[in-house]
Amino acid sequence: MTDTTLILLAAGSSSRFECDVKKQWLRIGHLPLWQFVARKCVETKLFNKIIITSSSDDIEFMKSYDSFTFVEGSSTRQKSLKNALKEVDSEYVLVSDIARSCVNEEFLKKIISKKGEADCIVPYLRVSDTIVYKNETIDREEVKRIQTPQLSKTSVIKEALERDEEFTDESSAIVANGGSREFILGENEASKITYIRDLNSLSCLSQPSSDILSGTGFDVHAFDDKEEMYLGGVKIDSTFGFKAHSDGDVAIHALIDALLGAAGMGDIGMMFPDSSDEYKDIDSKILLQRVVKKIYNFGFIIVNVDLTIAAQTPRIGKYKLQMRKTIAEILNCDSSRVNIKATTTEKLGFIGRSEGVGVIANANLKYFDWTKVQNKGNN
Repeated sequence: MTDTTLILLAAGSSSRFECDVKKQWLRIGHLPLWQFVARKCVETKLFNKIIITSSSDDIEFMKSYDSFTFVEGSSTRQKSLKNALKEVDSEYVLVSDIARSCVNEEFLKKIISKKGEADCIVPYLRVSDTIVYKNETIDREEVKRIQTPQLSKTSVIKEALERDEEFTDESSAIVANGGSREFILGENEASKITYIRDLNSLSCLSQPSSDILSGTGFDVHAFDDKEEMYLGGVKIDSTFGFKAHSDGDVAIHALIDALLGAAGMGDIGMMFPDSSDEYKDIDSKILLQRVVKKIYNFGFIIVNVDLTIAAQTPRIGKYKLQMRKTIAEILNCDSSRVNIKATTTEKLGFIGRSEGVGVIANANLKYFDWTKVQNKGNN
């Protein structure tokens, strides 16, 4: 059994990535980047445990993908690392960033082979350009571009991070606390993805799968004496509304389930439970906006949606175009990608008795193709 735990940090917001997609959710084939990196590390058999930090928004979705140990991260890299270290009981810990996605097995072995030679083993790259600091030219031979993964003695890094000071890497914290570090030459393939253009230099990443992912949603709501009715994001001229915890927009509710189904993200009840006062009488368009943001953050693109509204009353023919435009704006797609159909049930069942409305929705998604936009920002 190995005496080393691997921590992969993936709780960042990707604020500098210049893209709606979080970089940890870029797809390599079908795999999100974090899973692609973690599985490569599993294949090395160098670690007794792999821990992945995640944001609170992502962690449940990550858990549905794989069985690694997931730890909720925090607002900074250091705080996320401290959370993950609570799950480490091995003598050594290797810490890396998901953004360093092309670290290979030989490089990992090279770092681990140095265990015991210092409190922290640190890879670095040399600097070939002239370096000017505060208007003074300095010796570039004394400048190091620090990389991860970094190998630390677990007890030493835990103690070092108890200091009331923020550090950008493990070795700086350890040295500030009186520990030692040893530098080893790093690799260009271990470069970090910060901006989308950084993907140009990483040869280990293959393009995302071109598969289309489909989902279906179905919802019904009974009428009640609410003063307003909203359907498909549009106010309907009616003397009654829908019985519901939210505003009762049955069309948007079905659409949300279709989108979540296509993405494998559960259902509307899991994301917006009707037991929560937060969603009492909420505008369903707000719920759809939140879902769409997650869809894009998690690496999907909306291809098209199709809704069938079954209603004996009210008649919605004159509202269909407005519904298409309203929904398309929220989905961030052309209105030609949104289809609204209306039908009756020929006076059969609760819909035919004018007791409520039912909606079936279908949604198709594809993965965001980062290979087509990775040159953004190069000029």
